[in-house]
Amino acid sequence: MTFALAAVVAAVLALFAAMAVRLLRAQREAYVRTYMFPPGLFDAFAKRRPGLTLKDRQLVAHALRQFFLAYLKGGRRFVSMPSQAADDLWHEFILYTKHYDAFCGKAFGRFLHHSPAFTLGPDRQGNAGLRRVWWHACLEENINPRRATRLPLLFALDKKLGIADGFVYAVDCNVMRRTAPDGSTATVHCGGDFGSSSIDGSTEGFGGDGGSSGGGGASGDAGGSASGDSGGGDGGGGGGCSGGCGGSE
Repeated sequence: MTFALAAVVAAVLALFAAMAVRLLRAQREAYVRTYMFPPGLFDAFAKRRPGLTLKDRQLVAHALRQFFLAYLKGGRRFVSMPSQAADDLWHEFILYTKHYDAFCGKAFGRFLHHSPAFTLGPDRQGNAGLRRVWWHACLEENINPRRATRLPLLFALDKKLGIADGFVYAVDCNVMRRTAPDGSTATVHCGGDFGSSSIDGSTEGFGGDGGSSGGGGASGDAGGSASGDSGGGDGGGGGGCSGGCGGSE
């Protein structure tokens, strides 16, 4: 075999390998979008968040799909959860051990460990994970992550549902900072901060690449169940929001 022929063979093999990777990614993405949550999961979640209607719980499930898609599209790098409501549903899902383990295997090829809901702060790995989720959640809803004019669902969710201990986000806090007497935004978190290095001297994770590899946060276990949640669906199986899931702030 000549050198030229060997180079052609290597190029063809590389092309097939790349196509296989893209196909696998597409299959996993489709699986996340259409996955039916375990029967009874919404009932268990209702006990944790009794003030939410079934429609609210379905919206939370839609946001959780957005988080899972961000993990997948971010190359399965570390991700941080920006919503207390979605975090609670994620935790309940993990408690369905066999279901969650099977979901992770088909969706990601490995187990995604749980980590608590998080906001930008001194933890650089957590910050990178949050920026990564912001980036992909925005793209999922056709929002420019660098110049967002509204929030993606996952970041708008807690305020939208009036979660008492939730994280409240605004698209851009510059106006709020200018009008606040002390220049702060109190407990409002800012979408505009994700592209800034002022938090920890880095913008790692913003742009959808870079960051530490690995599974996620801390683990879980669990079982199955049943009841009035229509098989655990979230009102449409898709991960996208067609431009209307989030909010302006």
